[in-house]
Amino acid sequence: MRVAPPIPKWPFFLGDIVLSGLGGFVYLSARTAGPWPLLAMVACFALGAGLGVLPFVLEYRALIAIAGVQGLSSVVSQIKHVEQLAAQIGYATNQWQLVRESSDRTAAMAKEIARGMASEVKAFTEFLQRSNEGEKATLRLEAEKLRRAESEWLQVVVRMLDHVYALHQAALRSHQPGVAEQLGKFQSACHEAARRVGLSPFVAIHAEPFDAQRHQVVEGEARPPDNAAVDETLASGYTFQGRLLRPAVVRLRNGNGSREPGPHEAPH
Repeated sequence: MRVAPPIPKWPFFLGDIVLSGLGGFVYLSARTAGPWPLLAMVACFALGAGLGVLPFVLEYRALIAIAGVQGLSSVVSQIKHVEQLAAQIGYATNQWQLVRESSDRTAAMAKEIARGMASEVKAFTEFLQRSNEGEKATLRLEAEKLRRAESEWLQVVVRMLDHVYALHQAALRSHQPGVAEQLGKFQSACHEAARRVGLSPFVAIHAEPFDAQRHQVVEGEARPPDNAAVDETLASGYTFQGRLLRPAVVRLRNGNGSREPGPHEAPH
């Protein structure tokens, strides 16, 4: 911070003393004179007072001038900072322009890549669709073959189990316990093997109420009444994977508690 050079005050104070003394001399020597000595005395005192105050006024004005110069210097330095800031802003603007041009080129390249990828994806999707349609057609054909094969082997297994059941029933009627036991074990083994592939045989219990969902009568017999009961099972029923494949073929009991004769049997 600049400081104003000191102003020598002793000449002003000396002048102030001289003028004050001159004014006092005029006052003492011209008490009874006219107004002119009085005016001269006042002028001397006024000039002396002015000389006493003048150095302080001059110092104050110098300080104000120095403060103005310092403020102007600060403004000039701030202007320099503003110019530097403007230069930085211009440089940043140029860099931003370069970045924008680079980003525009990158965006254009990305659009080209996206269009290429879209066309590739479309072609790949069409290829997959054609492949899926071909595979679906092949799978439908294979499924049809499997269903036909399943139906055929189910029919074969059901016929075999029907023959086994008929053999076991014939053994039971022959009153030969050994043969019936051996055929019973054979029938159980056949049933166990069939259950492993989902085929489950079942028979109606003696005196069980007739259920049209699980039982059927021999062809040619009359429609069973509502309170009909099963007398014996002529052929096993079957379920395949929980779905009813064939009801059990049964003979019903008559109202007297005896079985109804079959179509080729004479009544007792």
